[in-house]
Amino acid sequence: MKLGLSIPNFGTPRSLISLAQAAEASGWDGLFIWDHVVYRKRADQEMVDPWVVLGAIAASTERIKLGTMITPLSRRRPWKLARETATLDHLSRGRFVLGVGLGNPPDADFGDFGEVSDGRTRAAMLDEGLEVIVGLWSGAPVTHQGEHYQLEDTRMLPPALQTPRIPVWVAGVWPNRAPFRRAARWDGVVPTKKSGETFERMTPEDVAGMKTYIDDHRPANTPYDIVISGWTGDDLPGAPGTIEPFASAGATWWLEATPGSPGWEHEVRARIGAGPPV
Repeated sequence: MKLGLSIPNFGTPRSLISLAQAAEASGWDGLFIWDHVVYRKRADQEMVDPWVVLGAIAASTERIKLGTMITPLSRRRPWKLARETATLDHLSRGRFVLGVGLGNPPDADFGDFGEVSDGRTRAAMLDEGLEVIVGLWSGAPVTHQGEHYQLEDTRMLPPALQTPRIPVWVAGVWPNRAPFRRAARWDGVVPTKKSGETFERMTPEDVAGMKTYIDDHRPANTPYDIVISGWTGDDLPGAPGTIEPFASAGATWWLEATPGSPGWEHEVRARIGAGPPV
């Protein structure tokens, strides 16, 4: 199992770059950044653009995987994102991962800007947008006439560095099934769990059931990542015991994830310095 971190796009650009460099120096395998424009309308919350910061992180690290966790594709033009991600893939020498999903919350991140907030429409834009992006990553001419996006005989060079493509991890809320049928078509899944209106942590039993469902819908037997988030910073000696059941259930990544509450950067920096649980 690979061990990484999922951090908010809060604070200053230099602080996030410093966290990434510290993570690499401490032996972590990856660092992934949230992609919010605003966060729950908190007027006092300083935020950064994750894509600009990821470019700086790619240029100032050598080994760790990096990416967004996650990017709501419906608010991005696919061809613009295709160019940005291919550039990051080259800048990082093939360490970039694209995490995508519908995004949340729909009002603050979408509706308040006059963008589409309806979940079904954003899901359709996600599926269609990924089709366009992957086509453009190939470096071959792409013509696409869809419901939401159109382009004619368009080619982008250079192609993405990684083959057969940049890994695409797709978010979904378990136990809803549709997001996991979507995720099964790509390279990994980033699950959360919801009971009624309340988000909950995934359990190893949830992961095992989800993995079975995804395996049943995978179109090919290719490498596939299951990315689980949690927090072991309050019990470092017990961290391996917390994580191992998820690995046994089929998870391939564990991300230490903070809710972004006040003092989060100090907590994450301390967790980074303690090193990954091995």
